[in-house]
Amino acid sequence: MKFVIGVDLGTSAVKVILLNNRGEVFSEISKEYPLIQEKDGYSEQDPQEWIEKTTSAIRELVETFDGEVSTIEGISFSGQMHGLVLLNRDNKVLRNAILWNDTRTTEQCRQIYDLVGKEKLLQITKNPALEGFTLPKLLWVKQYEPEILSQASVFMLPKDYLRYIMTGNIGSEYSDAAGTLLLNVAEKKWSEEICDLVGIDKNLCLPLVESTAFVGTITKEFSEATGLSATTKVFAGGADNACGAIGASILSEGKTLCSIGTSGVVLSYEEEKNRDFEGKVHYFNHSKENAYYTMGVTLAAGYSLNWFRDTFAKGEDFGTLLDGLADVPIGANGLLFTPYLVGERTPHADSVIRGSFIGMDASHRRIEFARAVIEGITFSLRESIEIFRNSGKTVDTIISIGGGAKNETWLQIQADVFNAKIIKLTNEQGAAMGAAMLAAYGCGWYPSLEECANQFVHYDKSFEPISSNVKKYNQLFELYKQVYTQTKELNAGLKIFRKGEI
Repeated sequence: MKFVIGVDLGTSAVKVILLNNRGEVFSEISKEYPLIQEKDGYSEQDPQEWIEKTTSAIRELVETFDGEVSTIEGISFSGQMHGLVLLNRDNKVLRNAILWNDTRTTEQCRQIYDLVGKEKLLQITKNPALEGFTLPKLLWVKQYEPEILSQASVFMLPKDYLRYIMTGNIGSEYSDAAGTLLLNVAEKKWSEEICDLVGIDKNLCLPLVESTAFVGTITKEFSEATGLSATTKVFAGGADNACGAIGASILSEGKTLCSIGTSGVVLSYEEEKNRDFEGKVHYFNHSKENAYYTMGVTLAAGYSLNWFRDTFAKGEDFGTLLDGLADVPIGANGLLFTPYLVGERTPHADSVIRGSFIGMDASHRRIEFARAVIEGITFSLRESIEIFRNSGKTVDTIISIGGGAKNETWLQIQADVFNAKIIKLTNEQGAAMGAAMLAAYGCGWYPSLEECANQFVHYDKSFEPISSNVKKYNQLFELYKQVYTQTKELNAGLKIFRKGEI
């Protein structure tokens, strides 16, 4: 029997899974690491934490593996997108990584529009200038830490730095590069024009390959640190959302994914490289060769529920927190939540907006607040689905993964809010599964990613929309959409009172 490892380098933890060539998960290990948030809107991590926790997780996986280590043939990666890792000429990290959910770069987004122009930026990168992307972070360092940028020889994305430590080889791939605002998405090459316009040296950009590309074997040092064979093949890997799509078999036209992790994503497969959504949703290269996907993002999806638990039910598991969820009526007895805890991305590219509970009274219980949080997250994701539908895409069946797929009441809420059939997977492993599938395909186990998905990905239950619920949620959704416009000015005024702003 043969095996591969999938590594998902997430925002709060690294997840490592071991699969055999039948797609069966033999082992799964996660290791958490902290965020560094010195000011409101700042979000950083020490890249050394990624290395130490990933090394530890793989070592633990190998120690508990009762087969021949040489049968672990390959390893590949999924990684949190957009993060900025700067290395000097000795390939040493120059500062903490600035992460995707860091929102300090509003000023730099304006600079990009001034220097490049919104129309040209959308034409080349297919995406608007948003705080989460990598280019605004580079410009922030250029403006506020010029001594750091002057020492930099290359910038990396998080999983690319991890792969460099494993192999000694520097490079990236198209799906992650698409989230930098420096890639010509259709032509699959770094845009010299944008680099020139914003004053970023193109030599800072990594060589690019396909996500399935073989990029070397692990180093002797990493072999000794983990117990893996030095012959273990390493494949480039992909952005977390692209890998999540592969792990849910979103590999052909008509397939849509809802993924609720720290952030929430609604993602739909695309074959055309030049579709125009006018920047309303993201348009990225897929980890499947010569394919694309369009995507809407809720910045604080699962994070909103984690925040609610940690603030009001610290120490409880989600099963206890959500006990009785199904007994709460639609609309949580008149309570509405908007999940703008760290700003929002789709359809409101707004780093200043913050969350709200609307309609609170003394009769509301904790479980009703929890239901309102879950409904608010789902409404936010529906806004992306509305953009897809308004562009002519059919969205009638959605595969749901992540935290939103772990509770059947929430799955039914998704079916009713989205007015679509929701499918739950039997062996859902998210982006880690997609990373493992890239390794399996790279090792030559299957002639295509689609055939790999047929073996690795299996459907479990489905949830159909209930027409009476759909009608109620449509009414509630109209109210939800008003909250952003009616609190935007209030949140702008409150900004000066936030931590780190006074």
